[in-house]
Formats: sequence, C-alpha cells, structure tokens
Amino acid sequence: QRKNPFSNEDRLASKPVHTHRGDPAYGRPPEGSKTEQRGKDAHSHVGKEVEELCLIIRSTGQKGEDGHVSVTFGQLFETYVTISNKVVGILLRARKHGLVHFEGEMLWQGQDDDVVITLL
Repeated sequence: QRKNPFSNEDRLASKPVHTHRGDPAYGRPPEGSKTEQRGKDAHSHVGKEVEELCLIIRSTGQKGEDGHVSVTFGQLFETYVTISNKVVGILLRARKHGLVHFEGEMLWQGQDDDVVITLL
C-alpha cells in the first residue's frame, strides 16, 4: 500500500512499519482507530448477550438443593433461539467467564438436549 499512488499516504505514514511479538501493540489495532472502536462495541454487545442468557437461565430454570439454578440445554435452546441464533457461542463465552457450567466441550441441538446447564 505504501507504493500504491491511490493510498492515503498520511494514514499509512502514521502506522508503525513493523511490530514484534513482545510489543504491547502487537496484534492490536491502532489506538483511536475505527477498528479499535468496532472491537470495543462488539465486546460490549457480546457481554450484554451473556447477561441476557444468564437472566433467561434464571427465569426458566429450576433452583436445586445447592442453591444454583439449572436448566437443560434443550429447554434453554427452545427458549433462547427465538431471541438469538448464537446460543451455543454465547454459552461458551459465559462458561469462559465462569458464569455457567456444563459438561462437554460443545453442545449440539438434539444430541445434547438433556445436558444440564448450571448458573454459577
């Protein structure tokens, strides 16, 4: 792009030429860029979906003897799929943040309908 006569040279000149693995900016968009803002917006959106998923588990699940609310994947899928088609991805993100627990690496509709998801 530096040799492209149609490129905005000011934009390219402000970027560092090379970043290295030890550099804190490695693998990250430049500060203040639109790319950085889109990433922050996406992170915020996913966070809201995780919160909504937890609320749905709390409202549709049943409280167990241990005090935790649990719901089966089949029941959660039927309830949540009308809100978002990304229920499995949001469940994985919620588990990564320690908000829910379930057995297995991935949940599949039909096959894993009886897997219990526990809100932590």
